[in-house]
Amino acid sequence: MRILISNDDGIFAEGINTLATALEAFGEVTVVAPDRNRSGASNSLTLETPLRIREEGTRRVSVEGTPTDCVHFALNEWLDYRPDLVVAGINHGANLGDDVLYSGTVAAATEGHFLGVPAIAVSLVGSRYFATAAHVVKDIVAKLAEQPLPANKILNVNVPDVPLSQLNGWQVTRLGARHRAEKMVKETDPRGKAIYWLGPPGACQDAGPGTDFYAIEHQQVSITPLQVDLTAHDALEGMQQWLAQGETK
Repeated sequence: MRILISNDDGIFAEGINTLATALEAFGEVTVVAPDRNRSGASNSLTLETPLRIREEGTRRVSVEGTPTDCVHFALNEWLDYRPDLVVAGINHGANLGDDVLYSGTVAAATEGHFLGVPAIAVSLVGSRYFATAAHVVKDIVAKLAEQPLPANKILNVNVPDVPLSQLNGWQVTRLGARHRAEKMVKETDPRGKAIYWLGPPGACQDAGPGTDFYAIEHQQVSITPLQVDLTAHDALEGMQQWLAQGETK
């Protein structure tokens, strides 16, 4: 297999390097990742400045840009072939529920999907047992080699931060949801000017059985199939009626 790896924690992060080493068992691995931590970048692209790259070793490139930039650059410029799979991660921390809207890790996988390559995003819900997450990814990649993903789906995988022996199985899940984020934290810089930090994410709101939050709480691997189509299909007919009513007035 030929596998492209990216992330949002930066090319020197422990997670991406653990992942790259693990996936070398399947074939040729290329790493194209941000030159620094770009967590929370979502699907942003760099439009006003050119991308600068640096070769960090054999098939390893850092990009002064976002995770989406990295995958876009790799697939549209750097590689002279179409890889079999894009794997984003291993993220340092969870990407559960609403997190996927902000996650650079999920965005890197999404860009691979947009450009026609099967893609998965994988996150460790913590920062210790990256080897556990790498083992899970190897199992998933082996399954994908035998039975590919549906063309319109991305897998969002979250792995509990525990030793492999303590995992309680795998669950296919839906996205849960959080309460609204807490208020921003206001401070003052050394020159007396106000500065603001994002507040902590909200606590779990929708975290019952079947959700990704519930699986992680019970030390299970959460696998959530994602789709990019944001159309509210169940609202189309009602919107058409609403529009027609407005036209008669």
